[in-house]
Amino acid sequence: MASLAGRTAIITGASSGIGAATAVALSHAGVRLVLTGRRAQPAIEIPGAVYVAGDMTTPGFADSLFAQTPECDIVVNNAGVLVVGEVDDIDLDAVAHMVRVNVESAYRVAYLAARRFKENRRGHLINLSSVLGSKVRLTAGAYSGTKHAIEALSEALRQELVGTRVKVTCIEPGLVMTELHRDFAVHPRDQFEIRQALEPNDVARAIVFALEQPDHVNVARLMLLAADQAI
Repeated sequence: MASLAGRTAIITGASSGIGAATAVALSHAGVRLVLTGRRAQPAIEIPGAVYVAGDMTTPGFADSLFAQTPECDIVVNNAGVLVVGEVDDIDLDAVAHMVRVNVESAYRVAYLAARRFKENRRGHLINLSSVLGSKVRLTAGAYSGTKHAIEALSEALRQELVGTRVKVTCIEPGLVMTELHRDFAVHPRDQFEIRQALEPNDVARAIVFALEQPDHVNVARLMLLAADQAI
């Protein structure tokens, strides 16, 4: 496995959940960190990490983040929200905001990273998708659509960047115990009878695995499911 020590990563959506767990894992691997999230302070303090609070949908925010981090060679494009609902009651304004975060903002981060890495002839873009990036379930069609969009962009960028020493990986987690489901009347773990869902650390380990591969290996797509998630 390749060493990650001395590299620099930008992680979006890093104030909690998968982003925070990935930040801890990369810190242990010797990676310098620039973290961003909507919270004023992250849930986990990491010594030496730079935390920039902000909303990824704010015009110019992502651009300024990259401008401040010229040495960045890893990007974990993780910021996202989840909105589900039936046809008659889903909040359309919330859906529109989800599209802005999950697609518009994620696309901007992905392209900014790809341009930087291509210019430097080195870098690794990790895009966080979902098992619903390749599947669909009732009431989650809008969210699934945003993740299908990430899948398509990831594959197109991977193909375009072949030969540049820039890698693109799409991570597809199943149900992860994060705050995304905190407002659900019935948690998906109970709805789908999943005895033990994934934890953020499980996804963080998968991200580190993809990053640690030797130069000639690119993990293009990696799906993680709880052992008893039957989707």
